[in-house]
Amino acid sequence: MATAATPAPATVLADHLPRATTRLGGQVRELALVAGGAALTGLAAQFSVSVPGSPVPVTGQTFAALLVGTALGTRRGVASLGLYLLAGMAGMPWFAEGSSGFAMPSLGYAIGFVLAAALTGAFARRGADRSLPRTAVAMVLGNLAIYAVGVPYLAVALHVPLAKAADLGLYPYLVGDGLKVLLAMGALPLTWKLLGRRG
Repeated sequence: MATAATPAPATVLADHLPRATTRLGGQVRELALVAGGAALTGLAAQFSVSVPGSPVPVTGQTFAALLVGTALGTRRGVASLGLYLLAGMAGMPWFAEGSSGFAMPSLGYAIGFVLAAALTGAFARRGADRSLPRTAVAMVLGNLAIYAVGVPYLAVALHVPLAKAADLGLYPYLVGDGLKVLLAMGALPLTWKLLGRRG
């Protein structure tokens, strides 16, 4: 009696990197991907511009966090952004503007990165980063996940109403987030097309 073939598991971009030939090599590869994603986010955080009147600067870390989640997938992405968060809280100076610790009002956004990585990684496993409209949806929802944690955290940290926190930590950043979505819409599907040609 014939059985249905098991469908091949969906892949993310990181799955197409060269594979290790030993178990130890595979573990080192996974650790390198996780650490590399955290380092990329920390590096992107240093591209920072202060916003007058707000404790939340414009940085590249949001875009980096979304790309890390998408490229690595949920499990690696959560581990990578979790490492970024915990190391920064422990004193690694790779939050925005070289800051670290857990007393800053903008810490909620870094916590939101972990949630966003889980979300965008899950979408990527379903091929959401392979077409323009689906990439846009994944990036927008990832951004919303970050704000869903960051804005309420900001309100509590500053002892202000949620509406005031949105004025300080949401509305001034929407145009920039739109530009990041457009950039991702171009970069991610193009990368998949290049992989397809090479394969």
